[in-house]
Amino acid sequence: MARYTGPKLKLSRRVGTPIEDIPKHTSKRTLTPPGMHGYRGRRLRDFGVRLNEKQKLRHHYHVLERQFRRYIDVASRMPGNTGENLLRLLERRLDNVVRRAGLARTIWAARQMVAHGHVMVNGHKTDRPSYTVDVADVITVKPGLHKLVREAMESISGHEVPGWIDLNPGELTIKVVALPTSDQIPFDVNPNLIIEYYR
Repeated sequence: MARYTGPKLKLSRRVGTPIEDIPKHTSKRTLTPPGMHGYRGRRLRDFGVRLNEKQKLRHHYHVLERQFRRYIDVASRMPGNTGENLLRLLERRLDNVVRRAGLARTIWAARQMVAHGHVMVNGHKTDRPSYTVDVADVITVKPGLHKLVREAMESISGHEVPGWIDLNPGELTIKVVALPTSDQIPFDVNPNLIIEYYR
């Protein structure tokens, strides 16, 4: 399976915004282009602006192009606003739910945790990071990983858990209590520009 294995900081620099909310990605030095004065290059045209928004969202959720196109197709067939449907689908990915709950510092750590079989959904082992959770699903972490997860939670103290998931820090369980809305997503992106890019 294809996957991006290059430097993660370059992704934040390329799209001009931190794709992860950790100091490594949010520092001013990371987002400044290389060179003595931070060469900015030419201003983006309409196509470049739409492409940049799409890349921002792809990198934030760590999704490759072919899979991202499938999400676009599914979102366009759902009733309602296609852009909001797209964000809701991506937000309900299992690896993203683990990240939003604060059990992992980054999307890459959450993805590895799921892919290695340390996460269970409704009592069943689920090793697919793209698994879509639903309302009333209960996500648990296997006991062997509790120590590592608690260390990750301490390292991102002050992390706010969104209202659509309920975290029990004592038992390290997550319950999905509602579907996410666009205003509950802590990442600034314009989904309408992304939909326009594919038209």
